[in-house]
Amino acid sequence: MALPWALRSCLQRPCVLRSRRAPLGGAAGAGLILQSLSDDVYQNLAVEDWIHEQAGLEDRQVLFLWRNAPAVVVGRHQNPWQECDLRLLRQKGVKLARRRSGGGAVYHDLGNINLTFFTSRTRYERRDNLELVVRALRALSPRLDVRVTERYDIVLGGRYKISGTAAKLGRTAAYHHCTLLCGADKSLLSALLRSPYRGLRSNATASVPSAVRNLVEEDPALTCERLLEAVAEEYAARHHVDRRVTLINPADEAVLPGIHRKTKELQTWEWVYGKTPKFSVSTYFDLTYEDSVLQVKVDMEVKHGKIEVCNIDAPEQWLPPGLCQELAKSLTGSRFCPDEATVLASTWLRTCPRDDELRHKCNLLCENVRMLM
Repeated sequence: MALPWALRSCLQRPCVLRSRRAPLGGAAGAGLILQSLSDDVYQNLAVEDWIHEQAGLEDRQVLFLWRNAPAVVVGRHQNPWQECDLRLLRQKGVKLARRRSGGGAVYHDLGNINLTFFTSRTRYERRDNLELVVRALRALSPRLDVRVTERYDIVLGGRYKISGTAAKLGRTAAYHHCTLLCGADKSLLSALLRSPYRGLRSNATASVPSAVRNLVEEDPALTCERLLEAVAEEYAARHHVDRRVTLINPADEAVLPGIHRKTKELQTWEWVYGKTPKFSVSTYFDLTYEDSVLQVKVDMEVKHGKIEVCNIDAPEQWLPPGLCQELAKSLTGSRFCPDEATVLASTWLRTCPRDDELRHKCNLLCENVRMLM
């Protein structure tokens, strides 16, 4: 099966030449190099899904190049509460996405590039892809000390991780994608990929922390634009395909039928949070009330992103146990989400005793429970 007609028609549109070398001969039709015009993480992940599901790759290979505005992307089987600081993400306006491949959490911004290698499953070989990237880097900067590790990362100077990797293997098709740190915001990367949540227990895939370094710190000439060109040129040479890069718009339904639906699905709460493997939270927080510091214990079980079991235990001399039980009951069945918790807590507070002191205590309790999410 060949690539769908809509994508073939796209290839007849004007293309951008990313290399000064003359076009390669040979089996130009055996592969494609595509680059996204969008910096939206959901649109670009949707293009990956679209190509993987609809493009016939039995006799063709595809390289997809893309960059995202600030975003944190977690793997298919990961827990975002365990992997990143969700409160900081919201404060900074950084998007959170869940990809369909495995692997760990990564930070994206316009200072890094993303590479996706599509093949048939029988031709899938991630080490070959990573060695191709290493050759492209050395072509730009021959003295660059870069190599592929046994974990399929690319490291700089034997220590610093500059590329992480993940993959999805289908019945007949497969893809492998990796990042390449060029000039990303390392301080934001470090802050966002540090979870502040305590007492969380989960069997979800956990990321492995690594020291990172930007390529521009090693060689200022290694810009994202030059890296994209070098990888595309090396890919064309390795696979004997046309080295022209075709620009695609991930929002174009005429070229990518059904892409809007895929993009929308990747943005839903049910996908980003609801696909989190079951986990539990067993923690406590300290409340300062007047001249006393009180400890409140919270135990929750969360499945599909929703609270299945909830127990809240505050000192009896501070708040009647019945009120804690009522709050726990109101949260049970709801999303493990600060916005939904706020709405439910507000509803619960309207039923609290009219006693001003008790209402103040209940409000303080709600605020702290919400901060756990």
